[in-house]
Amino acid sequence: MSTLLHLDASARTRSISRELSGVFAEAWRAQNPEGGYRYRDLAADPVPFIGAAWTELCDAVLGQQTTDLDRLEELVGTPEQAAALAIVRPLLDEVLAADVILIGTPMYNYSIPASLKAWLDQVTFPRMSLGHRRFVVTTARGGAYAPGAPKAAFDYQERFLRDFFAGHFAVHDTVFINAELANARQDPALAHLRDKHDESYALALEAARDLAKEY
Repeated sequence: MSTLLHLDASARTRSISRELSGVFAEAWRAQNPEGGYRYRDLAADPVPFIGAAWTELCDAVLGQQTTDLDRLEELVGTPEQAAALAIVRPLLDEVLAADVILIGTPMYNYSIPASLKAWLDQVTFPRMSLGHRRFVVTTARGGAYAPGAPKAAFDYQERFLRDFFAGHFAVHDTVFINAELANARQDPALAHLRDKHDESYALALEAARDLAKEY
């Protein structure tokens, strides 16, 4: 039985990235009626930033060359470290239980929201490998960042996440579904690009539905 972990990171309660992730999740659950499903809203229920005790746990993982994440409790040496692990453990267990990890995220200032970065920091330890797990990321970007666009070089959202998953989790087949030019909905200076946004948005919705059927 396959399990989907679904995360949203947008500060907007109604957002394009949330809608796209929701479309994928709905189609995936229809395709996998017996599958497991866990949802976490990183904006409404933020994950705390890592602190000194978390870094001590990370140092212990390095020092002991630990690769078994189920044995993190054995490395706890102080009450502060125990408290840090109490935050990490449920988050990490959700990741380890999932076969597909779906992230809906906007682009903020060319990169990802702090809420998503906080979650990544909490669940990432040295020498991790998530093996068979697959990542799907649905995004909304205010401008155009596709290859060949004038601002393509400023896309630190997809580039960061793709490199992060490959470098830390050994996951190399992350799929991104991007809706571009979202600011054309609000910014009069971009109103002439509304048709291009609508096209990108429609293609992203279709891609989310179709991809879910393959997962």
